[in-house]
Amino acid sequence: MAFSLHGVHVPHRKHTAGMDAVRMDAPKTVTIPMSMHIGKPATPVVKVGDMVCVGTLIAEQSGFVSAPIHSSVSGKVTKLTEILTYGGTTVPAIQIESDGLMTPDPALAPKEIGSADELIDAMRDCGLVGLGGAGFPTYVKYKVEKEKIQELVVNGAECEPYITSDSYTMEKRSEDIALALELMEKHLGIKKIIIGIESNKAKSIESMQALAAKDSNVQVKVLPAMYPQGGEKVLIYHTTGKSVPLGKLPIDVGCIVANVTSLAVLGQYVRTGMPLVEKCVTVDGAAVHEPKNVIAPIGTSMDDLFAFCGGLDSEPAKVLYGGPMMGISVPDTASPVLKTTNAVLALNKKEAALPETTPCIRCGTCTNTCPFGMAPASILKAYEKKDFEALDKLKVDLCMECGCCSYVCPASQPLTQTNRLAKAALKEYKAKEEKK
Repeated sequence: MAFSLHGVHVPHRKHTAGMDAVRMDAPKTVTIPMSMHIGKPATPVVKVGDMVCVGTLIAEQSGFVSAPIHSSVSGKVTKLTEILTYGGTTVPAIQIESDGLMTPDPALAPKEIGSADELIDAMRDCGLVGLGGAGFPTYVKYKVEKEKIQELVVNGAECEPYITSDSYTMEKRSEDIALALELMEKHLGIKKIIIGIESNKAKSIESMQALAAKDSNVQVKVLPAMYPQGGEKVLIYHTTGKSVPLGKLPIDVGCIVANVTSLAVLGQYVRTGMPLVEKCVTVDGAAVHEPKNVIAPIGTSMDDLFAFCGGLDSEPAKVLYGGPMMGISVPDTASPVLKTTNAVLALNKKEAALPETTPCIRCGTCTNTCPFGMAPASILKAYEKKDFEALDKLKVDLCMECGCCSYVCPASQPLTQTNRLAKAALKEYKAKEEKK
């Protein structure tokens, strides 16, 4: 697999850069899905009428690859329901009516960590999942032999336009990040930690360099401001020089990748006992009256987020979880803030307008831009012909759907969307072939 320094220079548009995050008041209700992570949905342990506090366990993990969920407000459980996800499926959810007091659960207390097992248990018990967007239960990644971990790569790239929530974390929560790294060094034996940050985030670099100055095992690597610098395999390559082969995981080359906000949540949990119940969310887009970084309880509706930011100046043409490159379009602004939500964007008609698609001119720009050197135009042709052998040879499964190919295509072909469909079709084809 050939990695490169390819990518795209996307518009910065960090309107909330340098802003302090503002904590919103408790919403009247929160709706907390039981599936905010890869793996099995959590199983509710509360019933309608139960009183809960901030940090109270409301759902337990239902398998090895799963994560517990905690109440983000204090109040009364009013409904065990189902909600429609952006993926078109329904998942169980718990609705809680807030009492407005945000009373912490009295059972919460700082954690004493004396071993690797206790540290990994803390990752699990606080409900931590990958907060860079993937949502993989964090503790599972660290259930490996300690000797296998050669480097911990910390993702502080935050390369998508608009989003600044991770930058806020690096600038304001460095002590929690430092505590998490200290525990990993002590109990997991990690001796090399590399924090990757794009060069256009001066304050974040300064904060993390101050952290590194106190710990000889930590170094800050300043990376070119090039999207998709924060992609897991791209980040590993640009910080360590290692390539993760197709079908392999970062640990197969001795690496674990941790998002900076994930580390801050772990540090806070050990320090206070408060699990993952809130997120710093960048609320932006031309339709938003006053873009802000908002600290919001998990389960807060997008409607409440927008209201806290002064409302919408126009009817949004598109609303996204995440950034404009890899974000997911949301059909309903009643959708809640999830554990993995780092941004909510409300784009106006001009921002959301799609250019007219014209025939491919075979310029090769998509291949020259792809971080993995793939051939999106060839994948498009193979997909249209349902040539699954060609799709396999073209390594379509390697695509991380970063959007670079679609962004640079002069014909405005939907290459990323086609790659996604081709991956699903190839998976289905292989499954049928195995049954023969």
